[in-house]
Amino acid sequence: MSHYELRCRECGRTWGNQPRSICDDCFSPLEVAYDYDALRGSISRERIAQRPPNMWRYSELLPLPQGFEPRLPVGFTPLLQAPRLAKQLTGTAAAAGNVYLKNDAVCLPTLSFKDRVVAVAISQAKAFGFDTVSCSSTGNLANAVAAHAAREGLKAWIFIPSDLEPAKILGTNVFGAKVVRIAGNYDQVNRLCSQIADEHRWGFVNVNLRPYYAEGSKTVGFEIAEQLGWRLPDNVVCPMAGGSLIVKIKKAFDELIKLGLVEEKEVKFFGAQATGCSPISTAVKTGSSEIEPQKPATIARSLAIGNPADGHYAIKVIKGSGGWSEDISDPEVINSIKLLAETEGVFTETAGGVTVGTAGKLYRQDRILPEETTVLCITGNGLKTTDVLAGVYETERPIAPKLTEFEHYLQKTLSPSEVPGVIAEAEAAGVGA
Repeated sequence: MSHYELRCRECGRTWGNQPRSICDDCFSPLEVAYDYDALRGSISRERIAQRPPNMWRYSELLPLPQGFEPRLPVGFTPLLQAPRLAKQLTGTAAAAGNVYLKNDAVCLPTLSFKDRVVAVAISQAKAFGFDTVSCSSTGNLANAVAAHAAREGLKAWIFIPSDLEPAKILGTNVFGAKVVRIAGNYDQVNRLCSQIADEHRWGFVNVNLRPYYAEGSKTVGFEIAEQLGWRLPDNVVCPMAGGSLIVKIKKAFDELIKLGLVEEKEVKFFGAQATGCSPISTAVKTGSSEIEPQKPATIARSLAIGNPADGHYAIKVIKGSGGWSEDISDPEVINSIKLLAETEGVFTETAGGVTVGTAGKLYRQDRILPEETTVLCITGNGLKTTDVLAGVYETERPIAPKLTEFEHYLQKTLSPSEVPGVIAEAEAAGVGA
């Protein structure tokens, strides 16, 4: 018998293990439930520490088929202190040791947290006998499905809105996937995929495999706790598209508490969205428990889901934890991408800009305090969304390869207060201005 099975989130009916995501009785979403009593004797900090540094070290808490052997070291991405960013966000040096970046911009194989969820979904796709995997995607998921399918020798069909960033489209094509561009937004693409899933025996990672796929996000939470020395932070700031990531990090923390791997602690969850597509944030700020769908209009295309599948559950996590949700404008997204890069040397895509900008807003509102341990989830790499920075930086005129040319260029480039020191250095070196 497996130690996990599908269970309806609302009525509680169990469905064993099969490629489905909706309960036939009440039409509510399914999720994976575990036999925690059976797991208590098989998982411990010591056993986890002896395993390779990847997401598979938490295999007991993932819905993996019997005999599964991972072929890629996905996950266990860095948890970095961000003291210079902390000072900029809070206006005080007191927060320097309290702000962390969970940096999935370096996750294998395609540089986003979606590699985690796809790794779990693909394991089940093979177990269920699918020879073709598919997805609807705003970009990162497309890359991950295509790469994992290539690794496992599966065919891949990827459905995307036609206005995705060129780098993400290229990053899907290169793995040999069949890319179908749809003249519509993500919600329209997703509806089409639900219809295709009814007609073709394909494993859609975010349709009929969604309950398994979503569990991969828990590994972000497991790693945060372990990398903090098996303790939970005070706050987590998380970007939201469909809303699943923030829900699953909360589930991960709850599971660690239940199994005695961390001490029980209240963690506040904060959701981050772009103003041009902020259905979850809007609901939280207006006090609603329901989602009002929006038509996306933002450069943060990876978050541009106007009718988020897990929006209702994300709202529950945020409100239930005492957290909050905010959104920021497109210019603020770009400024936040630059801020993170200039302070901590981390180049994030637009979703990470949304997270950083939202965190700054939450500090200014005193919803997060400088003395609290706060983790910012950076979910994707900036090389995927370079188009949003087009025109931000000027193309410099080349100079001749001569020292005098460089000194002249230096004086023009530096601020007036810096120039006297440069002239003195140049004269001491015998170089004329």
